[in-house]
Amino acid sequence: MTDQPNPHAVIAAETYRKSRGLWRLLAFIALAIAVILGLGRFALPQGATGVYVARLVIDGTIATDPERLEVIEDLAEDDAVKAVIIAINSPGGTTAGGEELYEALGQLREAKPTVAVIKELGASAAYMTAIATDRIFARRLSIVGSIGVLFQHVNAGKLLDTIGVDFDKVASGPLKAEPDFDEPMEGAPRASIAALVDDSYQWFVDVVAERRGLSRPATLALADGRIVTGRVGIETGLIDAIGGELEAIAWLEAERDLEEDLDVVTVYPEPEQGFDLVGTFLGGKARAALGLPNGPITLDGLVSLWQVGSRS
Repeated sequence: MTDQPNPHAVIAAETYRKSRGLWRLLAFIALAIAVILGLGRFALPQGATGVYVARLVIDGTIATDPERLEVIEDLAEDDAVKAVIIAINSPGGTTAGGEELYEALGQLREAKPTVAVIKELGASAAYMTAIATDRIFARRLSIVGSIGVLFQHVNAGKLLDTIGVDFDKVASGPLKAEPDFDEPMEGAPRASIAALVDDSYQWFVDVVAERRGLSRPATLALADGRIVTGRVGIETGLIDAIGGELEAIAWLEAERDLEEDLDVVTVYPEPEQGFDLVGTFLGGKARAALGLPNGPITLDGLVSLWQVGSRS
């Protein structure tokens, strides 16, 4: 005769197993919370103490940005900020975004010494940003220039005809919502867009000539959309010197009486740390799970942007 297990012992063992699993889960959750709180406590951005050099980062595609504009305005009024470095790595962006940066940095330049440091790329609206500063540094092989304005149009008429789609509209005027994406850009719509591009282009040429001390004919010779290296940029007057942030700081110390060995603090965008870093990580994972892109934003309308392989 085999011994039957004690039902009370079986129930007790099962209860203990479930209880142990629950406590393990609770311990893991508590540990995760402690780690996140630790990050939040020790890695949250800390404000600069004393006087310092501010670093404003212009990275990626440029568009209008009220938060960035507010930061620039605050820098001009902050007595603790002794100089501002504009760290640029951008192909450009919208003409309005470039103009906004150019005007805001021009006002900042009246209050603080400012210097632009172009890393790999400072083209189009990003170059427009750089010329607003007191001095421009770039590497010998950095890409600079691309002075010009672009409006792109896709004519999908043949494709729509092939798949049997007819596009129609009612508009208040002959140039409203022109050019249509099912027609070539020609006639009055093309002339209207050309006038828009030319108006922005002429303003761009004027500010380059003014800020770089070039004659208008000399500027026009460089304003055909070409890109050049930093070395050629010095020869043509588009930039001032070869170098990076260290050289920019040395120039500020020598030419703008900047105190030596000041801390350089990134003020825009603020480094993602602590809870922000966790949120960004989780947000990125969520976007990937949903199949959403993490690439550059799509720009509509008039842009001042250097694009590899683009056609105007």
